[in-house]
Amino acid sequence: MQITDFDYDLPEDRIAQTPIEPRDAAKLLVDRGSRPPEHHRVRDLPDLLQSGDLLVLNETRVIPARLRLQRATGGAAEVLLLEPWDADRRTWEALVRPGGKLAVGEVLRSDGVPLVRMGERTPAGDTFWVELVGDDDPVVLLDRHGEMPLPPYISERLGDPERYQTVFSREPGSAAAPTAGLHFTPELFDRLAAAGITTATVELVVGLDTFQPISTENPLDHPMHTERYRVPPETTEACRAATRVVAVGTTAVRALESAARSGESSGRTDLFIHREFDWRVVDVMMTNFHLPKTTLLMMIDAFVGPRWRPLYEQALASEYRFLSFGDAMLLDRQVD
Repeated sequence: MQITDFDYDLPEDRIAQTPIEPRDAAKLLVDRGSRPPEHHRVRDLPDLLQSGDLLVLNETRVIPARLRLQRATGGAAEVLLLEPWDADRRTWEALVRPGGKLAVGEVLRSDGVPLVRMGERTPAGDTFWVELVGDDDPVVLLDRHGEMPLPPYISERLGDPERYQTVFSREPGSAAAPTAGLHFTPELFDRLAAAGITTATVELVVGLDTFQPISTENPLDHPMHTERYRVPPETTEACRAATRVVAVGTTAVRALESAARSGESSGRTDLFIHREFDWRVVDVMMTNFHLPKTTLLMMIDAFVGPRWRPLYEQALASEYRFLSFGDAMLLDRQVD
């Protein structure tokens, strides 16, 4: 296995810069493996899924985690909060620029207001512990001073921050949206329910690996950061009873498969899904199109095998939009 196995040419103009309206008007490339792919829209899901199918959704909510700050010297600093590490949401793991130049204990300000105190490097080596300071609740501080942490490949300003949230999001904490879920609307959920398709939720706090390309020649040497997950007992029971488990997004996949392996309904996971993975829960995956040379694309390769490449080529030729605000795929798992 080599990193080039997960590379492809993604023209810059195919990266969606704005969300489509309405949400469920996004294109949907449907591949069942046994017959040629079909072109649909997300709004067609009630006709594409089966009565008895279970949609599993990641209900995490994106926080305004990007903080543009100033040092006492007048220099600029930027902090991207990745995950809280205490119940009060005061201590966070964060990406920091320029991290190597900031001293432990240094306080960074937002519009003159002390906001972040620098801590040590984390054991991961590329992130830092930081503390939110001030008398206000951390959620209030972030709403006041933070920005929605759009991925670096999106340069357009987002007019409505709620368009980088799913309509079913509940639990604040993520540094990125579970983007396959962005395509759903309340009306679509009503139509799915009428077709006998049920829903259940998990939580996976989307963190650093969303932003990290594979940096090693052998992809299996890539270090996976841990992420916090929670799979409620009622979701586990619903998966057992379902005709098929349809995971909405790679984060829902990681939560479900992590719980199945650990036997724990919640915890931290560094599960790395790649070729020859032993699938235990997920039968169908709905997912957006991913960047080359990423662990997300390796997961797609593990799910459908080498047919991911002609599917991506067909999507590019058919003018699908890629990445977070882009279109989606509905994939049946390859069965050996």
